[in-house]
Amino acid sequence: MKKLVIFDMDGTILNTLDDMTDSCNFILQKYGFPLHTIDEVKYFVGNGIPKLIERALPSDVDKETFDKVLADFIQYYELHSADKTRPYDGVIDLIQSLKNHGYMIAVNTNKVESAAIELCKTYFPNLFDIISGSRKGMPPKPAPDGVYEILERANVTKEEAVFIGDSDVDLQTGINAGTDVIGVDWGFRGADFLKSQGATNIAMQPKDVEEIVLRLL
Repeated sequence: MKKLVIFDMDGTILNTLDDMTDSCNFILQKYGFPLHTIDEVKYFVGNGIPKLIERALPSDVDKETFDKVLADFIQYYELHSADKTRPYDGVIDLIQSLKNHGYMIAVNTNKVESAAIELCKTYFPNLFDIISGSRKGMPPKPAPDGVYEILERANVTKEEAVFIGDSDVDLQTGINAGTDVIGVDWGFRGADFLKSQGATNIAMQPKDVEEIVLRLL
């Protein structure tokens, strides 16, 4: 029986795409670089903020400029991470139901940890037991380090946990950590993409998640 449910953040519990796109384009415009559409940024995210900025910038940008753009983005996004961001419909009810059934609830995200904590306080007050995000010394997903940290803090085994996310990065994170994985259709990639990446458990809407969790051994 599962004891711990670990959620990805962007594209899984929160639709953060508008704020990430706006923040990215604000910084790109500041430095005179081409801007990107929301559909382009959708495929830039998933591997952490440095990779997002790398994908958003022209390929010939030097390291000094890259470092400046990255630092400015982090500073700006921390101030604007909740301008348009909203939980997906049904997600709060799902998390509350899981907690009511005794599951511990965690977040493992490539978002800067301080921003992740603030977003959880804003949109999911008192619902998450553990939050693990990007910080110095923490490798980004799909490295399993964040999941390992959560398992240790929750005092559960990998067999007692399930990882839930919307992308191939999340699928691989769960696989790397040795947990069961549930993909979600409503995020940045969709069910067809997740199936093409080998996902076998896919929730089409938030209420499906609990049903899948209950039948996992």
